[in-house]
Amino acid sequence: MNDDMALEARSRAGNKFKEGLNCSESILHTFNELLNNPLNSESLKMATGFGGGLGHAGCMCGALTSSVMVLGLYQGRINPQQDREPLYNLAHEFHDRFSDQFGGTCCRVLNPHDFDSPEHLRHCLKLTGGTAKLLMEFILEKKLTLQKK
Repeated sequence: MNDDMALEARSRAGNKFKEGLNCSESILHTFNELLNNPLNSESLKMATGFGGGLGHAGCMCGALTSSVMVLGLYQGRINPQQDREPLYNLAHEFHDRFSDQFGGTCCRVLNPHDFDSPEHLRHCLKLTGGTAKLLMEFILEKKLTLQKK
């Protein structure tokens, strides 16, 4: 069952990327659907600028940054009295797992091809699908559940 969920996440994120969403949008939209839409359409718009390593700046991979946004749905906080460390720990661990899996976290390192070239898009498709699979495996491994408000 867990393998099925991870493969479903990979497939959905890859399809969203193929349809024209960027890496960050693809991850956030995929997990929003898989989690029964906790985010509204206005919230989903926040992922757009993270594509291309922050708007083609080539920095932190957008698939990774949106993965941390997804983890925030599980353990993020809404006021300063809440503990930030549970999410910090998850984000740090997922960052390291992503880096180990893909050989870095920086967009320009992960994908040295010219932005939006066929080679670049093919590579980002693999990274986006692979990140969705990795994130679902991580969520299942950690037995994360959405907290009620």
